[in-house]
Amino acid sequence: MAQSEAAIGTRRIHRPKDLSASPARRGLRQTVPSVIKTFRESLSLLATRRFGTFWFASLLSSIGTWAQQVAEPWLLLTLGASPFLIGLDSFASNAPVWLLTLVGGVLADRADRRRVIALFQSIQMLCPAAIVVLLVTGTVHPWMIIVLSVVVGVTDALSMPSFQSIVPSIVKREQIGRGLALNSTQFNLSRILGPSIAGVLMASVGAMACFVVSAASYVPFIGVALWILPRWTPEPKRAGAPPRRSPLSSIGLILRQPHLRGALLTVLATSLLCAPLVTFTPVLVMDVFHGDAARFSTAVAAFGAGGLLGAAGLLGIAPEVSRRRLSSGFALSYGVLLVLTAINPWFWGLPPLLVFAGASMTVSNTAANSLLQATAAPGLLGQTVSLYMLAVRGGISLGALLTGATVGLLGVQHALLLNGLLAVAAQLALAWMWARTPIPAPDPS
Repeated sequence: MAQSEAAIGTRRIHRPKDLSASPARRGLRQTVPSVIKTFRESLSLLATRRFGTFWFASLLSSIGTWAQQVAEPWLLLTLGASPFLIGLDSFASNAPVWLLTLVGGVLADRADRRRVIALFQSIQMLCPAAIVVLLVTGTVHPWMIIVLSVVVGVTDALSMPSFQSIVPSIVKREQIGRGLALNSTQFNLSRILGPSIAGVLMASVGAMACFVVSAASYVPFIGVALWILPRWTPEPKRAGAPPRRSPLSSIGLILRQPHLRGALLTVLATSLLCAPLVTFTPVLVMDVFHGDAARFSTAVAAFGAGGLLGAAGLLGIAPEVSRRRLSSGFALSYGVLLVLTAINPWFWGLPPLLVFAGASMTVSNTAANSLLQATAAPGLLGQTVSLYMLAVRGGISLGALLTGATVGLLGVQHALLLNGLLAVAAQLALAWMWARTPIPAPDPS
């Protein structure tokens, strides 16, 4: 139930343990048995019918998505697209969040999430199917793929807040962090399996097979989302209840809370400055290391392997460990790794760096997301998630476009080096500011 602005403003505030307690007291030092116990308790969620089914359906869908995301930039390069067009394609699929993800957040809070997901994901499924038709008929051109990426971006912006709200809807509040970490494991496992499958398919059958796999992977996820999500019923109006806040006033209320604002800015800086590493990996592999599709899929899979390790590591971290420190620390390490990747002269030095980069990104973003969803007011959960998605996807879109321009001017290595140095400076400043803000006690309602 949504609270009034005054009620949220006067919620009990406490100084987080990570500001004053010793490392042992604030939970940063865990014994091996306690880590194993926490890890087992986290994995037990997979044995539940609703969360387990959702997890496996999401894994299949993510595998298809990553197979397409490996094939698409490579297809564009084979069609003669420039690095700027590679960045523009990423921008096209992510930029709609700047305009529409807040609308998606309102839909997540005020509409039937089951129908929202089913409608927009069904439209999105038609995009890889259309690319298959274009490849079969031999009429594919780079601009067509970019237009379809815009459609994917629009449907993602409108449906992702509803998707991101699924975990809090099917687990208990104290299990939200574990559920999000498990969801991150499937996403990063798919980052290994999807590119690996794509590499085999591209080498044996061709890129078209990756788009076929992507289109088919939507079907089980849409069906499971319709099944596991609770049916939506409009909240009854109560006599004397305050009028419902407008979306803009709700967003302003969220951003005025320093601990939420710090999490969102940390994620935004990571997406804007560091995420282009993934977007321009095909350019790095092809232009700098003169690699083929197999080496490109190896590099992407390495990033996914790191993400999987990071997500699995989060499963063993107790809930009382500061998610703020985890998010800031690993965001900073991601910037450092981007600098090291930019100056690395050997291809076989790239996969290990991408492993650590993937782990850093996953731990940082998942920790920030856990803090946001655990401390947001229930009536503002969808809009809080929409702001998180705006920070992630909006940052990726703008970062891809700007980095695409600097790649054309400076070359891919110098452009990534500039991004890495800016990321380190930004995360140091944000960590200092974020550490000085109090965190409210989780809302039990």
